[in-house]
Formats: sequence, C-alpha cells, structure tokens
Amino acid sequence: MALLLTGLSAARPPKRARDYGLRLGVVPAGPLNAITDVPGVRVGQITLQQGTSVRTGVTAIIPHTGNLFQQKCPAAIYIGNGFGKLTGISQVDELGTLETPIILTNTLSVPTAADALIDYTLSQPGNEQVRSVNAVVGETNDGYLNDIRGRHVTKQHVLDALRQATTGPVAEGNVGAGTGTVCFGFKGGIGTASRKLPASLGGYTVGALVQTNFGGVLQIAGVPVGVELGKYSYKENLDGSCMMVVITDAPLDARNLKRLAKRAFMGLAQTGGIASNGSGDYVIAVSTAYQIPHESKSPFDEQKVLRNDNVSPLFMAAIEATEEAIINSLFMAQTMTGDQNHNIEALPVDRVVDLLKKAGVIK
Repeated sequence: MALLLTGLSAARPPKRARDYGLRLGVVPAGPLNAITDVPGVRVGQITLQQGTSVRTGVTAIIPHTGNLFQQKCPAAIYIGNGFGKLTGISQVDELGTLETPIILTNTLSVPTAADALIDYTLSQPGNEQVRSVNAVVGETNDGYLNDIRGRHVTKQHVLDALRQATTGPVAEGNVGAGTGTVCFGFKGGIGTASRKLPASLGGYTVGALVQTNFGGVLQIAGVPVGVELGKYSYKENLDGSCMMVVITDAPLDARNLKRLAKRAFMGLAQTGGIASNGSGDYVIAVSTAYQIPHESKSPFDEQKVLRNDNVSPLFMAAIEATEEAIINSLFMAQTMTGDQNHNIEALPVDRVVDLLKKAGVIK
C-alpha cells in the first residue's frame, strides 16, 4: 500500500505533553501512560494515507487475550451527545457486557467495520455455533481531510488492525482512526493516557484512548489556550465528535462502569470541549477484572465488585486519563493536507508551552 506523506510536517518528531513537563491532575500515570497499562489490553491500528485525498484508518482495542464472545467483559456506554453512529449500544446498555473488540473508524466506514468484526468473531475457535454478534464500532467524521465518500476502509483493513493488536506503547496523533481528524481547529488524532491508583486505594489502573475530532475552547490545565491562540468555537466553525474508550482492571459492574464513563466525559469538558449539536461524544467503559461466561451450568453470576464508597478514586483517574489522552492527541498530531487540498495545522506546541510556562503550569 503506497503512502503519500506530502502535507505532513517533516519537522522534529512530536512529543507527548509530559515530555514538556506538563502534569495534569494528581494521580500517577502508569509506566506507559497508555490504555495498554491495563494488563491484557491490546491496540492495533491501520493508517491510510493514499494519494492526495485518502486520510483515514482503523483503531482496534481488544480488552483481553481470550475469546471475548465466550468470556464477555462487563461494560457500559455513556452518550454525552448522540449525533453519531455508534453500533452495538443497545445491547451493551441492556445486558451490561461487551462481546467483541472495539473498533474506531470514520463515519461512513462503520458498516464495513461491523461486518469485519462479525467475521472476526465468527472465525474464533469455539464460536462455531454463534448466530448473533453485537459488534461495537465507534466513529468520527474525517470528511474535511479525507475523501470519506470513497469509503476506502475495507474489511481487510479492520481485520489487519485486529490481528496486529499488541500490548506496549500506542502510536498517537495522525494514526489509525485519528488520521484525518480535527480537534479545536487544529490537527487531532488518537491519544492515550493512564492512571495508576496507589495500593492504599486498590492499586487499580485506568486507561483511556480517544479519537479526537471536536470543537470548543481549548484549555490546558486551566490555561485558556484557545482564546490566546484566537481559535475557538463561535469565532470559527469548529464542530465534530470524540470517541472515548476507558478500560480498567478494577472490579466494576455495568452500573458503576456507566458512572465511570460519565466521569470520562468530564475529562473532555476539562479540555474545553462543548459537545456541540453536531458532535457524537461517546464513552465506552470496560472492566477486565472478571469475565462473564456466554454459557454456564449455574443460574447465577457471582462476582465481587467494588462498593460505591470505593469508586471515587477511579472516577478521578478516569477524568485525568481522558483529559491527558485528548491533550496527547493534539501534541502528537502533525500538520496535514488532504482532500480538496484542505490543510489543517498542528497545534503550535512551542507557543502553547510558552503560555503554560507563563501561567506557571510548566516550571
């Protein structure tokens, strides 16, 4: 697959927010500061940059290493603003479980991705008798930089993302489902971060991965960066969506996962996102602490889950991880030219760092 990198910044490699000394929140980050800090979580990405108009891709998130259909994860989905095409939401809402990996892509490729995800699930050993699959696919609209009507994402791209999924560091910025996205009027993309609670609070990890393609008034650690740079909603037409995936190894049931998802949305608000009318802002929250078998000889599911009184630290961790993941998506993205010669500049990181230093946020 030939890639055309014209229009991408050839300047120095981008760095994550923490590399500049920025610390968001008070909960320590995990060793990778990524969703893959949660044990067993894998991420795979396919990036499509072809010719002058194809700027899109696929990001796959697999919560555990087993057969996800046969050993489902407790899960919940929270809708911040529902102008989106997220598939599989009603069954997750009804049953409180996730039975497929999560795929992120562009708006018009959701049906293709769901079809591929069904193929993937049916092909898993042990699923020979499966006749119903609840594929979970989220999206944002990358149609400004990408020839979205061309529907260039194929089933094979999705399957490749799933097969290439791995633990370890996660690529950010202009990759996967974030290849053609725009955030706060700057180049958006994929971002990730994590938080690791101290042992006294359970030692649990919360990881977030985001696909940023939304507008508002950018603020970083409370500094009104968007205002200072003169680029914000109502001054310019900045709209769009954000997909947020939050995974934890804390033993939460679907009810408390929905509560966790709501807090992740607060992380988006911390960055200045406004969930505009045309924005599809969703949070998918998953626990990997235990699995729920597809079939069982017992009529009971018996699991120990955290009490309500013990989930507040996880709420804080979800807010902070989501906020930092969004900021990372901006710091790691690079200037891009795409469909119809549209050009989106990267966040001017040097100017932003100066603003943060003047505000005392970075020492």
